[in-house]
Formats: sequence, C-alpha cells, structure tokens
Amino acid sequence: MNPVLLFLAVPALVPQDRAQSASPPLQDFPRHTIVAQSTEGPASTPALRSTTAAKGTDATGEKHPASMRLDSAAKSGDVNGKSYDVVVVGGTPGGIACAVRAAREGCSVLLVQHNRHLGGMLTNGLMQWDSLYGGPRSPLFNEYAAMIEEHYRATYGEKSPQFQQARYTQTHYPMSRFECGVAERLFNQFVSRERNITTLLSHHPAAIERDGALLKTLTLREYGTTRDITVRAATYVDATYEGDLAALAKVPYRVGREARAEHGEPHAGKLFTKLQGTTGPQDVKDGKLNLHLYNHIQGAIDPKSPHTADGAIQGFNYRFCLSDREGQIRLPEMPPGYNREEYVGYYRLGMGAGKLNGKGLFNSALLPGENHAYPEASWPEREKIIERHKNFALGLIYFLQNDESQKTEARARARRIGLPLDEFPDNDNIPYEMYVREARRIVGRHVFTELDNRSAQGIVRTPVHPDSIAFTDWPMDSHDCTWDRSPGYDFDGKLVLTEESRPAQIPYRCLLPRGVDNLLVPVCLSATHVAWGAVRLEPVWMMTGEAAGIAAALAGKHHTTPAELNSELLLKTLCGKRHFTTFFNELQADADHPAMPAAQYFGTKGFFAGYNAKLGEPLSEALQTTWLEGFAQLQAGTLDPMRLTRRVRESEAVPSPATTQTRGDFLLQLWKKQNTPQ
Repeated sequence: MNPVLLFLAVPALVPQDRAQSASPPLQDFPRHTIVAQSTEGPASTPALRSTTAAKGTDATGEKHPASMRLDSAAKSGDVNGKSYDVVVVGGTPGGIACAVRAAREGCSVLLVQHNRHLGGMLTNGLMQWDSLYGGPRSPLFNEYAAMIEEHYRATYGEKSPQFQQARYTQTHYPMSRFECGVAERLFNQFVSRERNITTLLSHHPAAIERDGALLKTLTLREYGTTRDITVRAATYVDATYEGDLAALAKVPYRVGREARAEHGEPHAGKLFTKLQGTTGPQDVKDGKLNLHLYNHIQGAIDPKSPHTADGAIQGFNYRFCLSDREGQIRLPEMPPGYNREEYVGYYRLGMGAGKLNGKGLFNSALLPGENHAYPEASWPEREKIIERHKNFALGLIYFLQNDESQKTEARARARRIGLPLDEFPDNDNIPYEMYVREARRIVGRHVFTELDNRSAQGIVRTPVHPDSIAFTDWPMDSHDCTWDRSPGYDFDGKLVLTEESRPAQIPYRCLLPRGVDNLLVPVCLSATHVAWGAVRLEPVWMMTGEAAGIAAALAGKHHTTPAELNSELLLKTLCGKRHFTTFFNELQADADHPAMPAAQYFGTKGFFAGYNAKLGEPLSEALQTTWLEGFAQLQAGTLDPMRLTRRVRESEAVPSPATTQTRGDFLLQLWKKQNTPQ
C-alpha cells in the first residue's frame, strides 16, 4: 500500500492514493479577515455592541496597548536572501520552544509566523494547560509555565485567587489558567530576549527547493500580497498546525482516519460512539497512576461501525475568551449569515465566563465536517472556512443571549457575558486564530499509533522506544468528525479513551519525515488519527519542539543532518538537561533527584516495567543482575528494550535479597559509565 493516503473533503469519502503529494499552491489571496495587517486598520468583524465606552482598558480599568504585536519583529527586507542555521516556520508554542532552544545552543534562527501574533492556541482562547500531569516536563516548558505563575504572583500577590489559578502544579484538572493577552506578552518576551532569533511576521511558506533528500531555498510570501522573499537554512522545522512546509517539501503525510486494519488499532476508522459521564482512569482512582482524573470515559461503541478509512478529521471551533466583568465587555450583534435554525436543538449550548478576572473559555461552537477541506486548502479557501466558524460561534452567543427559545432568566444571564475589551484589542476582541485540532500528519520513520499509547502485552507500561524525546499524559481523544449518526449512538468518531490510554513515549523518529533529511516536524508529527488525540496538546508540543531545537543544534555542531544525527547523542543531551523522556509517578516529586537523568535515559532502554522509578528504594540482587545484563547488551548494541522490560518485571516479582545500594545510586553509576569515553 502506498504510505501516502490523502483524502478529498467531501461526504461519504472513498480513500484515494496519491504518491508523494504536496498541497495545492498557496495562492495569492485577499487580506486575512481575522488578523489585522501592519498597514491596515482592524480586521472586519460583525458589529459589536459595547456595554462601556471605555474601549482600550483592561478588566481592572488600566490602559492597555492597542496591539500585542512583537515590537522586535524584522521586516522582510531584513531577511531576504539570508542564510540561517535553523528556519522555524510556525510561531506556535512548539515552534517557539524550538526556536528559543536552538538559539540558546548558539544557532542563528529565523522564526516565521503567518499572522502578526505569536503563541498559537495558548494566546488564542485555550487559556489553560491541557494536562493531567502537573510537574516538570522540559526546561523551556518549565520556564514559560513559571513565567505565567510569576506574572500573576507579582501582579496580584501570592495569596490571590489569580495566582492560585495560574499555578501549574494544581491538584486537579485543568492545570493553570491564564489570560490570552498575558500569554502572548510573555511569549513575546520569551522570543525577543534571544539575540540569535530573528522573527518574521505575516509571512507563510510558498515554495521550497528540494535537492534529493535536502531542502535548500525557502520562498516566503508576505501574507495577503504577491511579494516573495527567499531564505536558506541548514535545518528547517515545520511547527505549523497545518504542516504546510512539509507538504510543500513533498514528504508523505496523511489527512483523515486510517482503517482499523492498517495498524491494528481497535478504535481506528469510522466508528459511532457514546460517552460515559464518570471520571477515569481507574488506575488514578486506585493510586497506581499519579495523574489527575478526567471527567469522561469512553462509552459504548456501535459494533456495526465500519472502522474504514476516510478523510474525516475532528471538528474545529473558535475558542473565544468570554468575560462577565460589568462595563468591560462587548456583546455580539447578529453575525452575517445567521440562521437560528442551526442553533435550535444544537448539542453544545454551554456558555459561561470564568473565575480568572472574570474570564473563561468558550468551547461550544463545533462544526463537524465543515473543516475537512481545511488542511489541503489554499489560504483563500481556508479564510472562508475560518469566517464560517467565527460567525457560527458569534451566532451561538447571540442565540443564547437573545432567542426566545431560551428562558428569560437564561437569556438575562447570557447577556451579562461577552467579549472582554482587553483581549485581542486590535481585532475587535476576536481571537486571531481558529482552533485547528488536526490537519496533516506526516508519515515519519516511526508512526505513533494507538498501540504505542496503550499498555504493552505482558507489562504495565506502554511500549518502550529507545529514542524517546517526550511523553504523553493526556488520553487519546477526538471530537466529533462528522454529523453522521447510528441509532442509539451520539457521535461519529468522538473518543475519550481514558481507560485505554497510558503515559507513552514519543520517538524522535516521529519528527523525521521519510525522504527528507534536514526537516524536523515537531507539531504535525507522525501519528495516526487515534493516537493524535494524546499528542495534540501544547505541553507535549513544547517538549517535541524543544527536542527539535536541540536536534537541529547538534546536527549543525556535528556537520550532519537531523535524520543522520546519532539519536543516542540526542537522548543523552536531552536527559542531561533534565528534558524528560519517560513518565514516572514520582517525576514531579523527584524531578531534581541526582539520578533522574539516569532514570530518564534508562527508561528508554527498558529498565522499568511500570511507572514507578523507586529511586530511593534498595536495589534487589535479582534486579541488579537483570540491569547489568541489559547494560552489557546496551553497550554491545544488542539490547532489545521490550525484552528487557519483561525480564525486569519477572525480576521484580521474585523474592530477592536487597543489595547495599539504592536503585537510584546504581542507575547513576551506570549512567556515568555510559557517558565515560571508552
């Protein structure tokens, strides 16, 4: 079977094979209707009625700047024709982490963003860390999360409710709430203080010259114009949500759902589902897994579901920020194309504000199926899809505030909620980006599947990958993919696999597309539709992005490409920096343990059969023997990590005297020996 399966966005899809297909040309197009351009006024949005005349103030009444734009951004002429060590396309959190890390490792970096605002969904309505693990992950994630905490501590005080909500180390989901404008200002600081980063806004990739396995010259087009510039790099990074650079490079990629038969994934393909309202997973309730509970688990699946491949991806929406601060909000008027019949009986009618300075996220206005053309579309076509989703969301707010089908008291409550004046001030308080939950997914040198995110046969943990560069903690999930229904089943493709999912390792190979050696893809990485649900979280992408930055820097230092880079060198470098590659239950408590880098490294080699590192516990003689055997195989190049993992489980199950060393001390000795030049 051709590994490249691309699908047209039409109902009742039949898979079509296309060899090494790239996206259609990113054509010339009119000015973006969502993002204000540098030479123009605010973007066009439906009329809004303000509950205050104090436009230009924040929720506390203080003045705010008219824009959150990055002041240090370069002009196109400043970069045209120049060469860089690394070019990162996509100012998403993953792209920012990649750029900052590569810059700190001494690389010259160009960071390119298609609109004028950095931060992706973290600055466009997400407003929280979607995570079930509340501890350290990677150095730059930790640093940025701490910046958010410090902002709220310094601004409101350590005992303030704002600081308490902003803390990442919560004891429950969601992890850390924050305001969109705060997130963007902090990302701007994060990037602008790096002397080695040049940031170019309002540009997108238009063409790429490829010579065999190497990408050469990249053509960038100024957004909304026909003006092009060119740049060159030793390493390119596609950190966009859409995978546009990878598509232009003609690497293999997927759009849509794989069939169950392709990878043997139980939940692959088209399937009809229900959800249950209980919390999970059970291992968390039983104290076996140190994660937070999530308030849904997978319900029944229609046994008659076809599990066939198609081009369906999970629904998109606008995640507006809403507020109930009196005198500081705008209420939407009826948007263009409003049709109340779309909202009567609509299945997601929730709307509310929040506790963080009155703000909360609005995540209800989902349009399954109407986004299927988006990944492969040109920007003019995408704009139509974006506008439809924006107006549908505004229409839903208007309906809840005004329609007579809603109870009088419910309408009155809804009219006390609106768009906060201090968010997105240069865009009529509308986010700059739609929530693109899923687009292209490259076909890499490893495809991360549902089987990689489930407990492996014979052990507690998920499969071990010797080149892991990040871990997942979120369950595999997907929003509705179409409006199709089966009798008695509420959704097509909605998944919340809380019980099935377990923390998993993401291999470096998933960032490496087949056929191109100097391109890294840390966001639209190689995963199936089902497994994508555990990957598509910003904390994970900041980990994979930072790992990509390290890989790019190491490749430059050793005069090679990311694809040819020794993954052992990358792994040891990451672990030495306390960039975590393996989840342990004690990871949050023992993150600073001297042996944690060793545990992270050997966690990718099969030295643990479960999620308990037990670094301070005595080492048994049986486990010591097994670890020594595994270490010898590692040095000889004959180690099978999964076979060793099963041997470790057997060794831990038998009675055995304790040695005089702790598990951590012994691993640290092996780690030092492994890193000693021979």
